[in-house]
Amino acid sequence: MSNGLLSGLGIPKRRIFVSYHHAGDRAYYEEFSRFFSATYDVIQDNSVDRNIDSTNTDYVIRNIRENYITGTSCTIVLCGAQTPWRKFVDWEIKATLDKNHGLIGVNLPPNPTQQGKYTVPDRLHDNIVSGYALWLQWSDLNAGAQFFISKIEEANAKPSILINNSRAFRCRNG
Repeated sequence: MSNGLLSGLGIPKRRIFVSYHHAGDRAYYEEFSRFFSATYDVIQDNSVDRNIDSTNTDYVIRNIRENYITGTSCTIVLCGAQTPWRKFVDWEIKATLDKNHGLIGVNLPPNPTQQGKYTVPDRLHDNIVSGYALWLQWSDLNAGAQFFISKIEEANAKPSILINNSRAFRCRNG
C-alpha cells in the first residue's frame, strides 16, 4: 500500500474511532482491531472514562470531540448487552454526530434479542431510524475488509440532514 491508499482501490485508508463498553466487550474490540488493523490507519482504543477526569458533561463531550473524534471519519459502536446504558458511549456518539462523521452500529452476539429486536444506545437508534447510521451484525464482518470498507464509505456519504442529535445526554451509567 502506498500513499495511504488501499491497495488497488484508490480509496484512502480511513481513520476510525471504536466506541464500546470497555468492561463488557473488550474481547470483541480486540478481535475487531486484530482483523481490521491492516485496513485502517488508526483504530483508537481510548477509555475516555479513565482519561478525562471531570464531572462537567459539556467539557467531557468537547474533549471527546476534539481529542478523540477529530481526525477520524467514522465511529463504529460495538453494541453488547450493556452498551446502551454507558454514558461515555452516548457521549462518543453525540460527539461523532456533532462532527457529521459516519456512524455504524455493530450488534455483538451477546446482545439480547427479543422478537428480532436488539437493545442499542438511544442516540444510535435515533440515527438508524433516521437513515443516518448503518446497523450491522457481528457476523457481517465475516464478509471481510472490502465489505466493511464499502460500509464505511456508505456511512460517510450519508447526508448530515439525516442526523438526529436532539436527545438529552445520558448523565450516568445504567
